[in-house]
Amino acid sequence: MKPTLVILAAGMGSRYGGLKQIDPIDAAGHKIIDFSIYDAMRAGFGKVVFVIKKEHEGDFRSCIGDAVSRHMEVAYVHQDMEKIPADVRIPEGRVKPWGTAHAVLCCRDEVHEPFAVINADDYYGVHAYRLLADFLAAPQAQEPGQLPFCMVGYELANTLTDNGSVARGCCRRNEAGYLTQIEELTRIEKRPNGAAFTTDDGTTWNDIPLDTLVSMNMWGFQPELFGKLDQAVTRFFAEEMMQNPLKSECYIPLEVGRLVRAGRASVKVLPSTDRWFGVTYKEDKPNVMASIQALKDEGVYPERLWE
Repeated sequence: MKPTLVILAAGMGSRYGGLKQIDPIDAAGHKIIDFSIYDAMRAGFGKVVFVIKKEHEGDFRSCIGDAVSRHMEVAYVHQDMEKIPADVRIPEGRVKPWGTAHAVLCCRDEVHEPFAVINADDYYGVHAYRLLADFLAAPQAQEPGQLPFCMVGYELANTLTDNGSVARGCCRRNEAGYLTQIEELTRIEKRPNGAAFTTDDGTTWNDIPLDTLVSMNMWGFQPELFGKLDQAVTRFFAEEMMQNPLKSECYIPLEVGRLVRAGRASVKVLPSTDRWFGVTYKEDKPNVMASIQALKDEGVYPERLWE
């Protein structure tokens, strides 16, 4: 059974502005998401599921999905604000989606096989998809009651931008290579001789090693995850949402971390040699375009992916 690629594309992208997931990044009109799907297809994935806002489906079909559907199965899932427990009322003024855990849960009726989860606006690299496909295709040894998950890890140096700060999940793993902790640092900046982070809005800064392994929200899961996420999202609305009704979200890394701590899941960290890049800020786009062209010049990609 071929694994499925779930692409999270319902976020609002406030730092960039506009629907950056379908913003072309080469002369042929490709988007970052095209290269992600192409890499996944070459690695052995058989289906792609777009998690989007309902009002964006037409754009995704015409700009991406119709071309991809000639090569692999394509499905669309809507992350609607109304997909919440019956006893929950949407806070007045809330427009932000409910977070990545809620987005993945929205796929439960469409995904029945091992699957990967990625962000729509991140370039992850060829090696990363091969790591995921190999993990999801092979039976995994596990402790009783534990679901076998995986996460692709990147060196921090390969994920920084020259145009502002980034948020990264810094990972710790045990000697066997399994995740033990993710520490979310929401403001990391590139420096001339390395990188530094702040947790107090810039009052103090701390150096962070460039070889720190970080999560870029690239996960491999089994379909049994959906039952766990159902419980997590229910708890989020009952206990956490009203603490910040307009902006609180239910995140995949936090919920996976809870499962690991409870002994209900294990997460194998798969270190990738690839360099991540993305258009976090509009100023990042020229560098992304140059990076894609360099990969084409090296023969990693053809000039046109879907022909």
